[in-house]
Amino acid sequence: MLLGSACTLILALSLSSCATSSKTDKMSTGSIPAASLSKPVESMNATELAAAERSIALAYDRSPKDRNIGLNYANILRMNGKNAQALAVMQQVAIAYPSDREVLAAYGKAQAAAGQLEQALATIGRAQTPDRPDWRLYSAEGAVLDQMGRSQEARDRYRMALDAQPNEPSVLSNLGMSYVLSGNLRDAETYLKSAVAQPGADSRVRQNLALVVGLQGRFAEAEQIARRELDPAQAEANVTYLRTMLSQQNSWKQLAAADAHSKKPSTN
Repeated sequence: MLLGSACTLILALSLSSCATSSKTDKMSTGSIPAASLSKPVESMNATELAAAERSIALAYDRSPKDRNIGLNYANILRMNGKNAQALAVMQQVAIAYPSDREVLAAYGKAQAAAGQLEQALATIGRAQTPDRPDWRLYSAEGAVLDQMGRSQEARDRYRMALDAQPNEPSVLSNLGMSYVLSGNLRDAETYLKSAVAQPGADSRVRQNLALVVGLQGRFAEAEQIARRELDPAQAEANVTYLRTMLSQQNSWKQLAAADAHSKKPSTN
């Protein structure tokens, strides 16, 4: 079973964007007021994210009990890798809104980002309701289960999410990255290509595909994917990040070897 830095980095990508931060949350809860931002949060570079954090922090200081401000502040803190601070913010929001599904979902994701995996599963489970299941919660639960090494359970959750929201690119991407964690790069690429083909696919999904293509040794193709549909500065940041990850040759060779081994016919 492949563990260690390679799997940790890959799992981070299943929840994040190469272009911005290794801790970006894939499923946002609420949105920062558009008037304060020049572009969507998901397409910001590190400098823009820092400025956005300062802006929302001022709003949070003025209204620390405002539900939406708290959600937005915790979300962008996670995007900037400040997981402990994001968790502290979400703890306060959850105390004020203990039955709010969106709040509970965001709290669970903050717990997961801070390494509190069992607590995160319990919190996300409280947010889900059998009569009105939310596909986003199934996907979030799957991401936590993948972090815990419970890959089959994780994939079951992703498929439940896809039953509720067919062809959702973020779920297909997480499903693909789940196969990367078990060393099955071919199936991972299949799901990620399907994700990229969907109308709602964003840069984060394409960067996951770029990584999987690069892990299979097709580096020129991976860089083309990493640069696609981005401004030059962000494209270069993505390619730099991709090259850094792919430079960890020992980890990636282990993944490739495991993938090749999994495809060999049994001799028993």
